[in-house]
Amino acid sequence: MSKKIKVIIAALVAIILLVVVAGIYKFDYLSGKTGYDVDGNKINESSFNYKGISTKIPSSLGKVYTKNFNRYTRLKTPNGGSIHIVAQNKITDGQIVRARNVLSHYLTDYPGSKFGADKSAVANKMAENNAVLCLLNGQDDGSNPVASQANCQPLYQNEMQVEGHDWYMKQDYEHRDATFEEILHFVHDNGIGIDGNLTFKGVLPDYQKDIRSAQKNGLDNDLWGRDKAWIKELSRENSLSQEYLASVIDSYYGLWGAWSEGEGGMRGVYIAKTRDEVKSKDSQGYDVVGKFFHPYLTYNAQIDANLNGNFSLKFDPKKSYTHHSQYLKDVTLLGKNNNSVTVNQLDNHITGNSGENTVIFSGESSQYKITKDGAKTIVTDTVSDRDGKNTLSGVEKLHFSDKIVRIK
Repeated sequence: MSKKIKVIIAALVAIILLVVVAGIYKFDYLSGKTGYDVDGNKINESSFNYKGISTKIPSSLGKVYTKNFNRYTRLKTPNGGSIHIVAQNKITDGQIVRARNVLSHYLTDYPGSKFGADKSAVANKMAENNAVLCLLNGQDDGSNPVASQANCQPLYQNEMQVEGHDWYMKQDYEHRDATFEEILHFVHDNGIGIDGNLTFKGVLPDYQKDIRSAQKNGLDNDLWGRDKAWIKELSRENSLSQEYLASVIDSYYGLWGAWSEGEGGMRGVYIAKTRDEVKSKDSQGYDVVGKFFHPYLTYNAQIDANLNGNFSLKFDPKKSYTHHSQYLKDVTLLGKNNNSVTVNQLDNHITGNSGENTVIFSGESSQYKITKDGAKTIVTDTVSDRDGKNTLSGVEKLHFSDKIVRIK
């Protein structure tokens, strides 16, 4: 090889090294800056509508995403990164917002908990792992080809309920709500971390040890995983702990309370159907949940605009959806129908829509203190452990057991 060729090769190698170093520098510098995604690409904030949804898919995600998805939203992380959510054309905006809300709930700090008091490291790790949640058309039956093309956590159109929507109100298990399960897998895989893989992608190995211990206890004592062929498949995939935790969480938040086709939750795979049953039948699983997850749902539920009637936050055995809605704290009514909301004990924040809205309380009017805070009305129950303190906006009437009071 001539001296001239050697010089040319050395120069090319030097240029390549400079490009690589510059790329690493750009990633390290920009990925921690607000307004940039984890790849160091600037995010166009003006492309998002009032719901926080954009019709522009970040090009950094790749052609599979820009070609097959038509809307994008994200959860910003403390390190300035983004956890990506992309949606196909049949997904409603309400489903997108609900998915983002559930993700936000899982990543909201839970003060006093062993592993969830500060979840910033979990959220940051998800951004660093370039985690993407894909909201896909149809159902999980193998008919959507994008599911195998995109490297993401899937959640399907026909398995996503929205508060106030017909599927939710009827607790339609033909369209059972897989949102909590699949987004939990998303957080577990990309943020908490899974043992048994070549690398641990998460930040909470000690919490995963506790989850794994509870999962093994569940298997050993026939509390979970009664389909042995399925368990063998999960074992090969190293997804036992993820599926176990999802079963516990689903029952903990009341998603199987209305299921009437058998005992237990997750179609009989798990021994417990309700939170009380989780506590009494799988105490180790119950304790694991309390180390990271809130006892109530922390997001403000956007009640579907087509709801026409009452939405109850208080458990009522005659209303199947309240197995789940009893854990909601804050709601916003959408649309223009004249609707009512029944409060629970969780110090609710309730926002009305453009119709005439009523909030329903348990006791007589004399048992409540009513005050104003600007445009907001504060209604505080003087009876302990009943209706709590309620902050109301855009609400016209208060329905007590003895009379209806119009807000002035």
